[in-house]
Amino acid sequence: MKKSLGPNTLAQPAPVWAVGSYDETGKPNAMIAAWGGICGSDPACLTVSVRPSRHTYKGILKHKAFTVSVSSAPMAAEADFLGMASGDKLDKFAVTGLTPVKAEFVDAPYIEEFPLVIECELKETVDLNAHVMFVGEIKDVKCDEDKLADGKYPDPEKVLPLIFSPGTRSYHTVGEKLGKGFDIGKKFLKKG
Repeated sequence: MKKSLGPNTLAQPAPVWAVGSYDETGKPNAMIAAWGGICGSDPACLTVSVRPSRHTYKGILKHKAFTVSVSSAPMAAEADFLGMASGDKLDKFAVTGLTPVKAEFVDAPYIEEFPLVIECELKETVDLNAHVMFVGEIKDVKCDEDKLADGKYPDPEKVLPLIFSPGTRSYHTVGEKLGKGFDIGKKFLKKG
């Protein structure tokens, strides 16, 4: 029997995305956002939701751009810190030793040490009361070459992306591959 948990942010899993932007003075900054995901494919787009009180918020609006750097399991402590500290009070890159890199296609920094990077141009904002959802049109995806499957696509078993469980407030990573998409379910096509 299932137990009702009421209206809550308990969808599983949530990403651990480092949202990079330059602040209003041009200083690189990054914060962790767990509220985000792919939202469209033509054009390719993703969303991240940010509270207006966050230092990153004004930078995204000013520069009309942001990046998403996907943290890997070995960088969990650095990623967690990016979500705990405010960029208006300290330089998170200097404290963690992470390296900001100017994005190639948008006016925002990404994190060199994180294996997967998505460069986004701000396409739209949606006010959701406590958060503002930024819709970013994906202008480029970069991945460490040793983390690619067949030299073409990010491999989750190599990237080891962090995921977040909102209810337990704990970090995890992905498990092993179970099968090919649009393939393991074929057995049900014969029944349908």
